[in-house]
Amino acid sequence: MRALRYDEVGALPRIDRVPVPDCPPGGALVRVEATGVCRSDWHAWQGHEIVPLPQTPGHEFAGTVAEIGDGVGRFAVGARVTAPFVNGCGTCAWCRAGDAQVCPDQNQPGFTHPGSFAEYVVVRAADFNLVGLPDQVDAVAAAALGCRFATAYRALTGHAQVGPGTEVAVFGCGGVGLSAIMIAVALGARVTAVDRSAAALDRAREFGAAGTVRSADPLDQVAQVVAATGGGAQVSVDALGSAGTADAAVRSLRRRGTHVQVGLMLGAAAAAPLPWDRVIAWELTVVGSHGMAAAGYPPMLDLVAAGRLGPAQLVGSVTDLAGAGDALVAMSDPAAAAAGIVVARP
Repeated sequence: MRALRYDEVGALPRIDRVPVPDCPPGGALVRVEATGVCRSDWHAWQGHEIVPLPQTPGHEFAGTVAEIGDGVGRFAVGARVTAPFVNGCGTCAWCRAGDAQVCPDQNQPGFTHPGSFAEYVVVRAADFNLVGLPDQVDAVAAAALGCRFATAYRALTGHAQVGPGTEVAVFGCGGVGLSAIMIAVALGARVTAVDRSAAALDRAREFGAAGTVRSADPLDQVAQVVAATGGGAQVSVDALGSAGTADAAVRSLRRRGTHVQVGLMLGAAAAAPLPWDRVIAWELTVVGSHGMAAAGYPPMLDLVAAGRLGPAQLVGSVTDLAGAGDALVAMSDPAAAAAGIVVARP
């Protein structure tokens, strides 16, 4: 089969011919119909996360089941499916509680084993990790759900309990930030979007942001968000992942507000300080959000099928595997986020 691979950190990805993966017991072999190009793939390619080499990136995908392993009972060949980017073992205490996104024995296509920038990808513990797709959700829209949209959905519904009238501030209007804006608006919230890019904020307004803050100065961001939200947001989301945006997002909250950290904090940012005096005195909640387990997908898919959420609107272009490699390399330019999600069809 054809697969996009890189041999070394930062090496230009290339199309290779590789064997079709074996279908493991309890797993499924999925023929990939569409796969999203995500900044998490870029982080691994840049060496910010250690992955086995050579590696085929890709963890946001939709397709059809081509083969099932022994013991799979919930899915048959031909089923239209997607899967979370974190695949749980299905048997540990966290998986049994519905929290596969923090499974200590988790695996991730494109990170622990070859991913979906290929004609086929393996999903382990298929009965537990595969998600059936409604007829109304096509492959491109399902690939756009990926880690960005699903992570944003759980951040707002599972952690922050966003509802009608909630004041939400979203810092960073790339793929996950725009997803958070779309979802928050669909839930009835009032959203203030923060970014330094005018193009990104234009997209934020398209998705329903009631207010926008264009600034690269964290202190100015805080002041503008507090003014726009009538005293501070009830919920803040750092969708970028930096010391500055995390700090500004927390400081933008009103008393007893909730901050959800969605953007990855890597390198020096992994130990970035937060204003803990404010967190304690104002009884703020600070929580991390790492994807969403397969068990959490049905309510989100119901909203997509009903037309209340439109992940396909986040797609900027549809390309082939070679184009996916180009898009991965282009992510080295932060301005690329404003162009929308790139989805590849193998």
